[in-house]
Amino acid sequence: MMDTDVFLTIENQTEGFYSDKGSKFYSFAYPVSSEDEIKTIQQSLRKKYHSSRHQVYAFMLGPDKEHYRANDDGEPANSSGMPVLGQIKSFNLTDILIVVVRYFGGTKLGIPGLINAYKNAAKDALDKAKIIEKFITKEAELIFDYDEIAFVMKTLSDADAKINNQTFLENCKLVFSIRLSEFDNLIGNLSKNHKIEILLKDG
Repeated sequence: MMDTDVFLTIENQTEGFYSDKGSKFYSFAYPVSSEDEIKTIQQSLRKKYHSSRHQVYAFMLGPDKEHYRANDDGEPANSSGMPVLGQIKSFNLTDILIVVVRYFGGTKLGIPGLINAYKNAAKDALDKAKIIEKFITKEAELIFDYDEIAFVMKTLSDADAKINNQTFLENCKLVFSIRLSEFDNLIGNLSKNHKIEILLKDG
């Protein structure tokens, strides 16, 4: 269980590099939010660097950091994917994918050499990344009459809530999200207006 609604990830894609005994290790770090997104990135890298010997990767998803994977892509077991994942953990990041593309230089590095190379390639990409804070958010839906628009909008704005969807027809419907730790306080403020129907989302 998490005791905070804050987590760290990277703002944009970054690239790193490491070389040893002729082998070249190109690292790519991406902010991601789903496995589908990860697969799309991997397919693109496979095409672009189709002549590479290995494309090792590791990812971490979700604020609780319980969804992760490391893959050696043909390198000796635990020599490559785990060192990459280790750097993600070392930087305390999530919602991130790191792929390290290796071009073999003709000389085997051995297990310790591989661990060092993949670790340092991943670290180089992360050293160049801008690490940012993100927040776990929670959603709710509001249903209200036109007369309440000013109150609703001011209350949401004062709380720095994000409006995700809004429909103004016979009545007004609006879905908002807000940082988890601020959710109950905002609901309390909205509840002071008894003309507003508040529908809480699951989760």
